[in-house]
Amino acid sequence: MANYYCEFCGTKAATISSLVGNGCPNHPDGPSKGKHSLYEGGEKSEYFCKLCGYKATTLFTLTNNWCPRHPKGPSKGKHLPAR
Repeated sequence: MANYYCEFCGTKAATISSLVGNGCPNHPDGPSKGKHSLYEGGEKSEYFCKLCGYKATTLFTLTNNWCPRHPKGPSKGKHLPAR
């Protein structure tokens, strides 16, 4: 059975509808201002930030840490997963 992940916060769900039907705490518009967005990359042993190259073993860990090269500025946005 496949798992589906949010590209903004790394939340895991068993179905796409259960994932994208709920609010995302890391949504770019702000907490409670948008829903989860489907991460279209597959499950991997390592995930990388497309902005700075930071490496993490889970998508959740990657997307819940501040990115020093985020377009909004250091400590103003989270890492974004490369696909």
